[in-house]
Amino acid sequence: MIQNIWAVGRNYAEHAKELGNEIPTEPMIFLKAGSTATLASKDLHLPTWDSEIHHEVELALQFDENLQIDEACLALDLTDRKKQNELKAKGHPWTLAKSFIDSCPLSNFFPVNDLEELKNLEITLKINNEVRQKGNTNQMIFRIEDLINFVKKHFPVQPGDLLLTGTPSGVGPIKKGDILEAELKTKMMHTWKAQ
Repeated sequence: MIQNIWAVGRNYAEHAKELGNEIPTEPMIFLKAGSTATLASKDLHLPTWDSEIHHEVELALQFDENLQIDEACLALDLTDRKKQNELKAKGHPWTLAKSFIDSCPLSNFFPVNDLEELKNLEITLKINNEVRQKGNTNQMIFRIEDLINFVKKHFPVQPGDLLLTGTPSGVGPIKKGDILEAELKTKMMHTWKAQ
């Protein structure tokens, strides 16, 4: 069971720049409710309200009963960008923009035997066969081990929790009918249809 989703903001420099944000000097963590996760669904459910929902493809890590990483998957950190910008301008929390129903679609999980195997993986998101996001996990500002240690030091991490490791540049809006295809090269591919 996923109780918490610990998400890392601005962990790829080009993504921070594209949104006009400063590059952080320590991991910037925000929380998505574990109940926002949908596992291996082919459908991506957009919220019922009229807004601008952006895709953010990420490598997600899952903590085991010993709070070690034993599995990983692809995740979409869906974001209500209009609402997030409004909240940021007021200095308010982002919860409404980040933790709405079904805002964290996941692929199937694959086993992780050694964190080294996650450190040089190409991550890509295509929408309607057009590449929108492309990066490599070696471009992360904060290394995977540092992110794991940071969240375990500062937060009540539970077995089953997810750690979203940040998104490469190229985020943008999605609309109903879009076909999203995420790939973590040599590890995983998953396709969603926006509903």
